Amino acid sequence: MNSAHAVQTPVSRVPFYLSLLVAFHIAIVIASNYLVQLPISLLGFHSTWGAFSFPFIFLATDLTVRLIGKAEARRVITRAMLPALLVSYIVGVIFHEGRFNGWEALQTFNSFVFRIALASFAAYVLGQLLDIQVFDRIRQKSHAWWMAPAAASVFGQALDTAAFFSIAFWRSADPFMAANWVEIALVDYVIKLAVSLLLFVPAYGVVLAALVRSMRMPAAPAAAS
Repeated sequence: MNSAHAVQTPVSRVPFYLSLLVAFHIAIVIASNYLVQLPISLLGFHSTWGAFSFPFIFLATDLTVRLIGKAEARRVITRAMLPALLVSYIVGVIFHEGRFNGWEALQTFNSFVFRIALASFAAYVLGQLLDIQVFDRIRQKSHAWWMAPAAASVFGQALDTAAFFSIAFWRSADPFMAANWVEIALVDYVIKLAVSLLLFVPAYGVVLAALVRSMRMPAAPAAAS
């Protein structure tokens, strides 16, 4: 897969892929902001369901850098961050604590949900920008296809997790999260890193190989009239 370093998406397809990636990023941020409100216990440690959904963004970002470029990947982050913040707040209020509260819930400002949305905004921007920088630097120096996504996951998700949990739950109004956010953040990071390295890095390789093959396929000849 070393030859994938030189593969680039055709320029005519870039706007389509950018729009698709922006929508995907927004959807994952919204889902993760909702799922992070739902705690789970794994082997006696506290975590949240959001740990299993958010690594999808890092997979998409790394593929974007590889196939379209670092500048375009940053453009995805810029376009997705504000809509994700707004819609995350709306969804978080309507489905606060895992139940449907009705549209009238939006009439009252929910500071707890807004803090989660704001923390997600900051963590998303910081984590993704670091992921892009690390991935681009490593892919230029290493011929091993897995090295760049693995290193980017280690650093990007560390910053993302630390920023999110410290902003969202330090001295939180939720007694459980205020008391356990450090433990939850550590477990969350371990889970996200394990999911990324064991599942999404191999998935990155499979998807990248498939995309490279599709880009190299000759166009089908036109049917004779």
